Amino acid sequence: MLNGYVPVMVLAVLAAILAVGMVVLSFLLGPKRPDYRKVAPYECGVTPVGSARERFPVKFFLVAMLFIIFDVETIFLYPWAVTFKDSPKAVQAFNLIEMGVFIAILFVGYFYMIGTRALEWEESERAQPRRVQLSAVAEKLEPASQAETVPTR
Repeated sequence: MLNGYVPVMVLAVLAAILAVGMVVLSFLLGPKRPDYRKVAPYECGVTPVGSARERFPVKFFLVAMLFIIFDVETIFLYPWAVTFKDSPKAVQAFNLIEMGVFIAILFVGYFYMIGTRALEWEESERAQPRRVQLSAVAEKLEPASQAETVPTR
């Protein structure tokens, strides 16, 4: 009864032995010359600055969730396509219209995300605080302050 699984078990055991053996051999035979560059944390060639525990912006998580949502929704296309060709003509017409509605809803969501700039990594100008030019404010205030300091006789 289990004779069909013997080759699979042999392959799994051989793969595990090979993987563990390569790790052990590289540890035993590999060069051991650590210096400060090899033991330093690596961040894409850039010298690390600051704490590694800084918070990610919410925008990162939003883009990740949107990617997962659209990725999972497009996975539904494959089983639909497999069952589409084997179904009767009347059901094919219904399934085609149903998938058209599904794709239309996906496009509405996608264009909504583009419209609200949800996929842009940089903050929009609307979300950034307004910066006031202090020189322009000072120029507006100067004539009034000069008028107040001029003594009247």
